[in-house]
Amino acid sequence: QVQLVESGGGAVQPGGSLRLSCAASGIGLKYMSMAWYRQTPWKQRDLIATINFNGDDADYVDAVEGRFTISRVNANDMVNTVYLQMDRLESDDTAVYYCNTDPAKESFWGQGTQVTVSS
Repeated sequence: QVQLVESGGGAVQPGGSLRLSCAASGIGLKYMSMAWYRQTPWKQRDLIATINFNGDDADYVDAVEGRFTISRVNANDMVNTVYLQMDRLESDDTAVYYCNTDPAKESFWGQGTQVTVSS
C-alpha cells in the first residue's frame, strides 16, 4: 500500500522560501519517477516538477524553473522522501501542493500542504 504525506507548507511573504517534504512509503516507489503538483481552486492540479528514480535528472515547468528545486532521498526499497525547495516565492505560487508519481496514480493522492504567498 502506498502512502504519500506532504508537509512543510505555510504562509510566507513574496520573495520568501519554503521547503516542502513528501514522505513516501510503498513497494516500488524507489524505482518510480516522483513529482510535485499544485492546485488552486480555479485551476486543475498541474505538475510543476519531476525527478527520475535515482534523483539525477529533474525537470520543471517554466513558471517555477530557476526558483524551485526538486530532490529525493531513497532510504530503502519501501521508503523515500521527496523535497521541493521553493525560493523567491510569488503570489501566483499560492496553492495546495501534492506529491505523487509521474505519471500520477489516482489512488496515491495525499492531503497536500497549503502554501500561501501574501504580503
